[in-house]
Amino acid sequence: MEITDNIKAQVLTAALPYIQKYAGKVVVVKYGGNAMINPELKNAVMSDIILLSLIGIKTVLVHGGGPEISQMLGKLSIESRFVDGLRYTDKETAEVVQMVLAGKTNKDLVSLIGVSGGKALGLCGIDGGMIKAKKLGGTSELGYVGDIVSIDTAPILNALDNGYIPVIATVGTDEFGQTYNINADTAAAAIASALKAENMIMLTDIRGLMRNVKDESSLIPTVRLCELEGLINEGIISGGMIPKVKSCESAVRNGVKKAFMIDGRIPHSILIEMFSNEGIGTMFTA
Repeated sequence: MEITDNIKAQVLTAALPYIQKYAGKVVVVKYGGNAMINPELKNAVMSDIILLSLIGIKTVLVHGGGPEISQMLGKLSIESRFVDGLRYTDKETAEVVQMVLAGKTNKDLVSLIGVSGGKALGLCGIDGGMIKAKKLGGTSELGYVGDIVSIDTAPILNALDNGYIPVIATVGTDEFGQTYNINADTAAAAIASALKAENMIMLTDIRGLMRNVKDESSLIPTVRLCELEGLINEGIISGGMIPKVKSCESAVRNGVKKAFMIDGRIPHSILIEMFSNEGIGTMFTA
């Protein structure tokens, strides 16, 4: 028992400088992947979020919900279709996205935080005009997939100032009230930038950015923004990794001090990344 208590004391002592560093600062966590599906990982993420909030770190949780959207579309006999990695969203699909993300998924997370001892407030980009969007441009026709025009941080800051963890579903509206489906990585970066967050943490289903995706020992622990173009040209950043990296880049270029891409499959990966020198993923920095 004495050894166990000593180890606990050492862990808490080692975490103290990091707790002091982040106290009163804003951290945005983008939540998705296996950590959103696996019950054990889900509970670990929620406990991490609650702990951060209780020790004075202003934590904002931004979530997607792709699997649940696909499941609901299947029940309604609506085809799930993807173009360039983004969900094709016609008017009917947009209604389902709003129903699932801002409804079931969002409120399930708020409830889970509540029963785990935290205080959460469910929000979506429609609330208070938080996320203003327009139709995403480009060569592909994606329907009602949105590009973010602006973020109004007032609803988020009001929740934080009153001791709540804002849990944000990534749908937005345009000036005419049309709902748009917005990529959660993109939304998290825009929200973190608008809040001038200390960190943005992106939970993924891989260790981070690796030189060889088949070799976890090839993890790149730190990437400076000036190195990104070369890594893309080398093919190290490719395919579905490009938009995730671009979101991290956007956050850092627009006022976020650091962005992290970490493995959400590892229990308590958020705490390990924030409260240790080594971390466990890839850090993007200016």
